[in-house]
Amino acid sequence: MSEANVEIVRAAIDAYNRGDVDGAFKDAAPDFEYDQTRAVGIDRGVFNLEEFQSLLAAFTDSWESFTIGADELIDAGEDVVMPFTNLARGRDGIEVQARGVWVWTIRDGSIVRACLYQELQEALEAAGLRG
Repeated sequence: MSEANVEIVRAAIDAYNRGDVDGAFKDAAPDFEYDQTRAVGIDRGVFNLEEFQSLLAAFTDSWESFTIGADELIDAGEDVVMPFTNLARGRDGIEVQARGVWVWTIRDGSIVRACLYQELQEALEAAGLRG
């Protein structure tokens, strides 16, 4: 089952990067939660699906392009640990990279939670793995 969870996350990221936002969220549970309490910046908090979609749209709309870079997808049972390097390009061509780690939680084929971590070790421990 856990390989299927990795594929769910991979499909969501691939869909988003193709511009298929509906496809990116097709496996999100109705009670999906996005935990960004460890974020650095003003958008700290826990968001439901609609709030997360609005937050993501507002952020990405301020860039000429934005790509989610899944550096690795680490199988942790119902969790998938995903270190990322996102690339944003500004309207003047300036590129910015953002790194972090998401832990995606999948239950019964639905994404129920995504949590942002700043450090891989912390994310691995949260998913029950040792770094």
